[in-house]
Amino acid sequence: MLPERFGRKRKYALGKTSGKANIKKNLQELGLKLNEIELKKVTQRIIELGDKKEYVTNSDLPFIISDVLGSADVQKKVNIKSYALTHAKGLKASTSIALELHGKIFEASSSGDGQYDAFWKALNEIYKREKRKLPKLIDYATRIPPGSDSDALCETTISWNDGSREFSTRGLDSDQTVSAIQATEKMLNIIEKDKK
Repeated sequence: MLPERFGRKRKYALGKTSGKANIKKNLQELGLKLNEIELKKVTQRIIELGDKKEYVTNSDLPFIISDVLGSADVQKKVNIKSYALTHAKGLKASTSIALELHGKIFEASSSGDGQYDAFWKALNEIYKREKRKLPKLIDYATRIPPGSDSDALCETTISWNDGSREFSTRGLDSDQTVSAIQATEKMLNIIEKDKK
């Protein structure tokens, strides 16, 4: 029986079991079209996100597309290998990170006025030890699709100034701090690429 018979509309689920056909149908509904290479990248990202949360919504698609296709394919020279974020009422947030920089692993821990602040301070500690300079964070914005639930994907866009220019990077995850960490990792790879 067709759902239209009951005044309903067929929906195509997005998540870890999504195939290209499901994603194409959802893109059509939004009036978007991707080529095969773009569709493959978006499909891989949706499956990855579906492994982390149960339900990826149609409203999440523009954020996912923007995240996947909006970031240039920069060869990763910096990789945030792991991190532990803690936050408890009445205590400062703390973070421990392991960062891979040109094949070498560095670790640091710090506390701050929130999980991202603690992460940023730990990252700065590593870069100072290695006599490397980080750009200045000048703006930090997080948004979710309109009408989404509390488990919606967060898109975090961070603007940076390296002394000669301003640029922005973006991260996407169901966790706000993780999306900010992704945006930061993209920034780290951009500044490493620019050093060559």
